Amino acid sequence: MSAFIEAIDIRKSYRVGKTEVPAIRGLSLSVEKGKFLCVVGPSGSGKSTLFYLLGGLTHADSGHILVDGDDFCHLSDAELTRVRRRKIGFVFQKFNLLPTIEARFNIEIAQEIAGIRHLDTRYFEQICDLLGLRSRLSHRPYELSGGEQQRVALARALINKPAIVLADEPTGNLDSENAEVVLHMLRQSNHELGQTVLMITHNPEAAGYADVIIHMRDGRTVPPDQDPQWSHRRFSEHKLS
Repeated sequence: MSAFIEAIDIRKSYRVGKTEVPAIRGLSLSVEKGKFLCVVGPSGSGKSTLFYLLGGLTHADSGHILVDGDDFCHLSDAELTRVRRRKIGFVFQKFNLLPTIEARFNIEIAQEIAGIRHLDTRYFEQICDLLGLRSRLSHRPYELSGGEQQRVALARALINKPAIVLADEPTGNLDSENAEVVLHMLRQSNHELGQTVLMITHNPEAAGYADVIIHMRDGRTVPPDQDPQWSHRRFSEHKLS
């Protein structure tokens, strides 16, 4: 099966004062359509930079990033924005909700931004029920717990039925119960909607939800036994009930 997401020898550096600091050093990977892939590694390994590159949120210095046939390295900022709105849903560790509007509108606004005029009410209700949000839709973010805010953020990422869901430490600010709800929903969207999910995490329990685990260190992918924080761990696979 051909790759749905493919990175080919990508490199990315940041400038700190007069010093150039490499974040990604000739990294290549491929993800098949409909897979749940997890990227793990120590702090500073380049995981979040990879997330931003694959999401079209920043440009690589060199190499190619192919996402469903689009080469991100050859697209303008405006073209990248259109691809993100049409194909990608984002979930971040920080919930990034608009504080002055209710949960319902924090979810629906993703459709407005994407130019979708008609809300699929049945799907909206299905997502909210699965995430336990039906009774919280009229509340503003400050009236919601951290777990509820992240569920709203996840619903916002899923509402447009994107082909790809990118999640950067989605359970980092959550207790174990809410983390399980979010991870189960990501797994369910992967299985039932066929969405390709790429998740960044430092949590071994969260990584157990993935089909494939990629290890990073110093801006490159490495074999599991070269990742000292993870080489001794055993992963338990989580199946949908």
